[in-house]
Amino acid sequence: MNSANNDGAAQPPGYGKDKVKLGLCVGALGVVFGDIGTSPLYTMKECLATLPAPERLAGVHGVLSLIFWALVLVVCAKYIWCVTRADNRGEGGIFALLALSQFGQPLSGGKSRRIVGTALVIILFGAALLYGDSVITPAITVLSAVEGLRGTGIFFAGGNAQPFIVLIACAILAVLFWAQHKGTGAIGRVFGPVMILWFFGIGLLGLWHICEAPDVLNSLNPIHGFNLLTADPSRAAILMGSVVLAVTGAEALYADMGHFGRGAITRAWLWFAFPGLLLNYFGQGAHVLAHPETVNPFFELVPTGWPRGLLTALSIVAAVIASQAVISGAYSLTRSAVQLGYFPRLRIKHTSAELAGQIYVPFINAVLAVLSIGIVITFASSDRLAAAYGIAVTGTMVVTTFAFYRVSRLRWRWPAWKALTLCGLFMTIDLSLFISTLHKFLDGGWLPLAIAGAIIAIMLTWKTGRAEIQEKVYGTALTELDLPSIARSKSITRVMGSAVFMVGTPRGTPLALLHHLKANKCLQETVVLMTITTEDVPQVPGDERLTMDFLGAGVWRVIGRYGYMETPDVGNIVERLKMQGIPLNPMSTTFFFNREMIMTGGNARMWEWQKHLYAFLSRNATPVRDYYKILPTQIFEIGLPVQL
Repeated sequence: MNSANNDGAAQPPGYGKDKVKLGLCVGALGVVFGDIGTSPLYTMKECLATLPAPERLAGVHGVLSLIFWALVLVVCAKYIWCVTRADNRGEGGIFALLALSQFGQPLSGGKSRRIVGTALVIILFGAALLYGDSVITPAITVLSAVEGLRGTGIFFAGGNAQPFIVLIACAILAVLFWAQHKGTGAIGRVFGPVMILWFFGIGLLGLWHICEAPDVLNSLNPIHGFNLLTADPSRAAILMGSVVLAVTGAEALYADMGHFGRGAITRAWLWFAFPGLLLNYFGQGAHVLAHPETVNPFFELVPTGWPRGLLTALSIVAAVIASQAVISGAYSLTRSAVQLGYFPRLRIKHTSAELAGQIYVPFINAVLAVLSIGIVITFASSDRLAAAYGIAVTGTMVVTTFAFYRVSRLRWRWPAWKALTLCGLFMTIDLSLFISTLHKFLDGGWLPLAIAGAIIAIMLTWKTGRAEIQEKVYGTALTELDLPSIARSKSITRVMGSAVFMVGTPRGTPLALLHHLKANKCLQETVVLMTITTEDVPQVPGDERLTMDFLGAGVWRVIGRYGYMETPDVGNIVERLKMQGIPLNPMSTTFFFNREMIMTGGNARMWEWQKHLYAFLSRNATPVRDYYKILPTQIFEIGLPVQL
């Protein structure tokens, strides 16, 4: 006799897979679409502000047409259809494109590719621009949401409300950045449902007003947008500089792809985010057509009083979610930069035992907090802050298209005509949007560019400095030494215990070991020469993590491989080595490191200011004991003067 199902009925085929797909889709809404999902807070308002009062009503159709086609061409065609296909083992983002572009991969003979080239600098600049976006996005989204309090009729009934709005926005940002050390696990579980409510709510509001003025749907015709741009070409750049606000956050669709997968992100966009955004934008347009005196079309979709208060509260929550997405993205970007050798070591804390992607970088968090709050205080309103927004976003879009072209040619082997046709179309759109934002430079657009400039100076200086030190210290001078023969020498006393010597290159004899032998005339019974390398993949499979080579006389050479989305854990490697039969006691093993003492005035191929900057970064980098997760009582550091 067949037993009954515990639920009383058999589940339909594919039921479990459908639940997983839905769960990933909801999760993607909470993490990926917060930034672009909160764009209606300010985009339509800024677009209408560029139109003279007599032309405002006539321009509504044109503005909506430009917003619609920007979303279709940039988000749907470029990112959803094309760029998200360029994944590095499921991971996306600018560093995935960097890896797929084949930069930094070792060549035969142990030599490396050119450290800094024009193409590499361009792609790194795109990564640096994301930091500028991570500073401005929390400021403008939270400030725009809080400004909705002005029209509730509940707060600020009289007098100048702006100072209080700025104060509230700063307080929200301060709490948001303070809470980062607790991790996003608990709050992350409610992000998805809240964003479903957000897109559903703003979509219904838009649909309500569209029903009152259905002729607004004529704006789907691209002729309206074309006519608006050509009616006054001198104003076209300023207008497009506001239209671009509708696609801010599109880069997150690709950057966060590794968390949810291309399928979930595509479904979340097409089923929830895209319809909700379109309905709301067109609803705002319909409201403006019916009420030409409208100032803030998003919040004026609902009456004053408690309805607007509820919308404002929901907007603030959505703004916090949007801010959390870019803040977490900055953490992931930093970890990748550190792992790939473009950033000095920073303390990285894992906030979840189950999810490796949930990390917290205290230094980056502090810098973002200071800059974001400082920007809110300085600009004081979302109208002024919008002037600084857009340059970083469009600049990153241009770099993404450039890197995508390189991937299509170098990795996918597309013919030139195919790659140039598709990427040429995207580049034309991206450059048009980027140029349209340049007029904002003096009004605040310089800020994200200045942040990006500082970041890329650090990246290139650190990468070049590490290459110079690798050549000077870990070159070929010591590769011929026969360490097992030295270990067997009668002048060397073998003592009980084990030692791990951290080596910058998987060849030769480390200087720390030679100094140890010279000073102490002894060597532990078990010696491991360990090198940590970073591969051009997000994660390295567990069975490919370690390579062990027995050199003889109790000496082993070990290579630990990590992906650029992983954080090295030397303690875990030692445990695995013990399980593989190497006689190591993890709690009593001594770890030997070279502590580089940087001096300037040498012949390194660097500018003098770069040498001083590298020395400063090296002195302030996170100690290796913290970065490699080693107890400080087990570390022995040997000073190593290096002149650049």
